[in-house]
Amino acid sequence: MENPNHQLARAYFAAVSNGALPDDLLTPDMTGWITTTGSMDKAAYQRLVRILAGMCDGPLTFSITALTAEADRVVAEAVSDGRLINGERYSNTYVFVFRIRDGKIAAVAEHYNALIAQEKLVPLMAEAMAKL
Repeated sequence: MENPNHQLARAYFAAVSNGALPDDLLTPDMTGWITTTGSMDKAAYQRLVRILAGMCDGPLTFSITALTAEADRVVAEAVSDGRLINGERYSNTYVFVFRIRDGKIAAVAEHYNALIAQEKLVPLMAEAMAKL
C-alpha cells in the first residue's frame, strides 16, 4: 500500500509541471530551500516556480525514479525534462526532501546539479521575470 505522503509528493510535481504551486498543497508557514539560492519563504518559493515556468516553452516534466516516505518526510529522486524558451532542452537530476505536516508540505529542499541550472536557466532569468 502506498504511503499517503507519496500522493502529496506526486501532486507537488504535477503542480510544478503546470507552472504554479497552489496554497492548498502547502502549510501557511511553508519554507523552501534550493541549491543555488538557499532558504526562502512560501511566497518566494511559489514565485520561483512561476519564474521557472516562464523560462520553459511548455511544461517541465518530472520523472520520479524513487520515492520514499517515513514519518513526516518524503524523499523523491527525480529527473526533469523540458524545452526552454530559447529552444534548448533542459534536464537535471534532483533529490527533493519534503517535510509534511497535517497533510500538507511544510518544507521542501531541492538538491540538484547547480552547474546545469546556472548554464541553462540563469541566462533566461531576466526574461522570465519580466513576464510576471
